[in-house]
Amino acid sequence: MTEETSQSKVVAQKSVGEYFAAHLREYGLLLALIAIMAFFQITTGGVMLKSLNITNLFLQNSYIIIMALGMLVVIVAGHIDLSVGSVMGFVGALAAILMVNHDWPMWAVIPVCLMVGTAIGAAQGYWVAYWSIPPFIVTLAGMLVFRGLSLWLLEGQSVGPFPKEFQLLSTGFIPDFMPQGVSTTLADLFGARRFNTGALSIGVIASGFIVYFGMKKRARNKAYGIEDEPRAFFIGRNIIVIGGVLFICFKLSTFRGLPNVLVTMAVLTIIYAFLTQSTVIGRRMYAVGGNEKAAKLSGIKTKRMTFLAFANMGMLAALAGLIFAARLNTATPKAGFAVELDVIAAVFIGGASMSGGVGKVIGAVVGAFIMGVMNNGMSIMGIGIDYQQVIKGLVLLAAVIFDVYNKNKQG
Repeated sequence: MTEETSQSKVVAQKSVGEYFAAHLREYGLLLALIAIMAFFQITTGGVMLKSLNITNLFLQNSYIIIMALGMLVVIVAGHIDLSVGSVMGFVGALAAILMVNHDWPMWAVIPVCLMVGTAIGAAQGYWVAYWSIPPFIVTLAGMLVFRGLSLWLLEGQSVGPFPKEFQLLSTGFIPDFMPQGVSTTLADLFGARRFNTGALSIGVIASGFIVYFGMKKRARNKAYGIEDEPRAFFIGRNIIVIGGVLFICFKLSTFRGLPNVLVTMAVLTIIYAFLTQSTVIGRRMYAVGGNEKAAKLSGIKTKRMTFLAFANMGMLAALAGLIFAARLNTATPKAGFAVELDVIAAVFIGGASMSGGVGKVIGAVVGAFIMGVMNNGMSIMGIGIDYQQVIKGLVLLAAVIFDVYNKNKQG
């Protein structure tokens, strides 16, 4: 019995090692984010994980994360979009002209701007999908066109301020739905000036859902004989993720609660994770990026998939433009300048492949947070923008080299 038990342990250890090696990018990405945050927490003297700074991290990087979701779909489909920063700036300028100069109500401006963004993405997708013009050329042209249109629309000047209700898109917070007495008691308990009980409650609920759906997925995989992660990895990953969720929600609770943009990002992340991993259209998008000819022979309308990917990217760029304009409380001709580089870098750092067909929504979100934490941490440390650009470039290069290395190793 002892010999059999030891043999089973050896097999278990080997399978764990093999699983870790096969999923090194996924687990490595999570560990990298934790390590980077720990590094800046130490080097900034504890400023990184203060409640105010965590809130600012979400507010400052919300538009990057939102566009990273769309960029992931485009890159998974085997393409690229260089125009997202310019489209973001143009939509913000359009919102300012309509609301500030022409007194349009917010309820009319937001859907109009989203439709304009979708139309821009669809137009670019049309040339890529149905005319086979390289996406690099089409979106590079779009980047120049919409940068110029932003300057023309704003006449080279900043336009603002926006109505207060529009500013809440980016700067607003979810109100505490718990009784005031409970919040006051907890504030006294933790020595905080205020305590948003609702934010912590939502964190607890979210943690419960993470465990529930994780267990449900494991049970389904076991029932169908699908290979699943070892129990040790499942438990360890959930402890880290749930611990992170509860810690962040606790920190936000001691400040002003959950920002509106955080809720928007969370909802969009859940929607796109579901669409890409659990729907027919998501699987077809991966098939197109993996091998377009094979996908076409299997009956997938590859041109339509490409068209939809770019239209979706345009819609999310428009939403990001509205949130960015609301945060600045003004539309400027330089809004969105070089933002596409951060968005693309976030997706590649998050594990997407340059050749398409590979990448996950969670990876893109984590990649965006890595970029955001690096920007925030280096700014707190007083590192100049010149060195920041160099460091971010080296991180992106390392991520791509790692992707190529893994491909060659598997091949």
